[in-house]
Amino acid sequence: MKMVAPWTRFYSNSCCLCCHVRTGTILLGVWYLIINAVVLLILLSALADPDQYHFSSSELGGDFEFMDDANMCIAIAISLLMILICAMATYGAYKQHAAWIIPFFCYQIFDFALNTLVAITILVYPNSIQEYIRQLPPNFPYKDDIMAVNPTCLVLIILLFISIMLTFKGYLISCVWNCYRYINGRNSSDVLVYVTSNDTTVLLPPYDEAPANGAAKEPPPPYVSA
Repeated sequence: MKMVAPWTRFYSNSCCLCCHVRTGTILLGVWYLIINAVVLLILLSALADPDQYHFSSSELGGDFEFMDDANMCIAIAISLLMILICAMATYGAYKQHAAWIIPFFCYQIFDFALNTLVAITILVYPNSIQEYIRQLPPNFPYKDDIMAVNPTCLVLIILLFISIMLTFKGYLISCVWNCYRYINGRNSSDVLVYVTSNDTTVLLPPYDEAPANGAAKEPPPPYVSA
């Protein structure tokens, strides 16, 4: 039998604030669920009253609509899908169903890859940041201050911010993956073990945790057949 060090087990089954990866996944799923619910409410309000997202030419230098109806419906559908994925991850972590966590884990991988491509694009084409800032509306907050920053320093600041964000996202991915592994390992450990000798078969009982009061619980006698 391969022995696992206690600190290794603690590291693989814990996340930030010393909470269990299962608890961390539940909190992460609820957090994403709240964010996407807020985004859905904003999109629904924009769809109900599109005039508040229409800006005049005096505000943006041209007639501009934030979103048309088609793009708004697509954004609402994406928000509903994200709410479903986050709810599945939360339920799967709470009820210890590993398969329900997979869609949320795949979304995390996709989001991490997308942000990595953005960082690579900025690194390869640093002038694209200046071009993007020039295309912003004239009354965009702090536009002139951002344009006054040295282009190299601006690229380094943005890359540093993206690197910190990618590190945090990678840590969250590892927490969800460890939760998936923990639930899979816990479900696979609930299996009866048979020890067979030449003329005897012993059925070992499954491991039961000690009661909450700390008293030792006597395991049931093994079943022995000659």
